[in-house]
Amino acid sequence: MKQLGVWIDKNEAKIISLKNGTQQIVTIPSNIEDYHVTGGSGTRLKGGPQDVVQDRKYLEREKHQIKMFFDEIIPKLMSSDSIVLFGPAQMAQKLYKKISETHSKLYHRIQSVEKADSMTEKQQIAWVKSYYKIKSK
Repeated sequence: MKQLGVWIDKNEAKIISLKNGTQQIVTIPSNIEDYHVTGGSGTRLKGGPQDVVQDRKYLEREKHQIKMFFDEIIPKLMSSDSIVLFGPAQMAQKLYKKISETHSKLYHRIQSVEKADSMTEKQQIAWVKSYYKIKSK
């Protein structure tokens, strides 16, 4: 039985695979740009010219980058028997939603989506091992 834990945030995803007592880790970088929108007043004078900030353009670009990131992760999950998604931000929930909308067979293998703080790689491995030990009892 192949059990996966997927730790995900905006920077990377780590797929931790447990099978027959062995573990394997695959790291997938996200390539999602970090947007720091600047703009607003172009002058110190009250009522002076204003810069228009096009948030929609940045958000749309980020949405496409997240989609490409998920499209890179999902094929690596197909050979699993059970999956747990976890991470510090909302990316685990977004990945869960994407899988539920587009991959029904894979969706049924997801055991849980958990919130977790930022962790080192060893902590992530220990978290996944602990999760599956608790589930098997």
